[in-house]
Amino acid sequence: MSTPSVRIVHLSGPAFRALADGDLEAANAASPVPVSGYLAGPECRGVWLMRLRQYEQDPASADWTTGIIWDETQSLAVGRAGFHGPPDSGGLVEIGYAVDPEHRRRGYARAAFEALLARAAAEPSVTRVRVSIRPDNVASARLALPYGFVKTGEQWDEEDGLEYVYDLDPGTLGSRPADRK
Repeated sequence: MSTPSVRIVHLSGPAFRALADGDLEAANAASPVPVSGYLAGPECRGVWLMRLRQYEQDPASADWTTGIIWDETQSLAVGRAGFHGPPDSGGLVEIGYAVDPEHRRRGYARAAFEALLARAAAEPSVTRVRVSIRPDNVASARLALPYGFVKTGEQWDEEDGLEYVYDLDPGTLGSRPADRK
C-alpha cells in the first residue's frame, strides 16, 4: 500500500470554536476545507477547545497546532494532526494526531506523522520532537518508535492517564525508518 498524499490544513479561531462546540455547519463555514462529523464530534472536542484557548492567547500558534489531515487525492478530511504548540524556549515540539476510525489502516497516520517530522526538521528553531504514548497504544508505538524516538520518561495526562514520553534526537529529524538500515 502506498502512503497517501496528505497535508495538514491549519485552522483559525472561528474554526476551532465551531469544532469545540460540535457545530459541523459553522465549522465547515469557517474551515478552509470541509470537515467531517468525526472532527466535530465528542472525541475531538477537547482538543479543539485546547487549541481555541491557545489561539486566543497567541493567534500565531494556529500555524503550529492541530489542523485537519487532508487527503489531497480524495479531497477529504481524514483526521487531525499537528504539534501541541509552537517550539518552546528549548526548541521542543510535541506531535499529536488522530485518524477518523472510518479512515484508519490506510496510511494516513504515517503520512501525517511524516509531514510533521519534515516540518520539524525544516524549522531551525526545533531542536527536539516529542511523542507521548499510552502503554497500551501499540499502534502509536509501532508508528513512532522506528523513527528513532527514545523513551525519556513518563507522565500523567488528564485525558489519557499514564503516558510514556519519547524524544527524537535532532540529528535524525525527518529521516524515515527505511533510511536508517
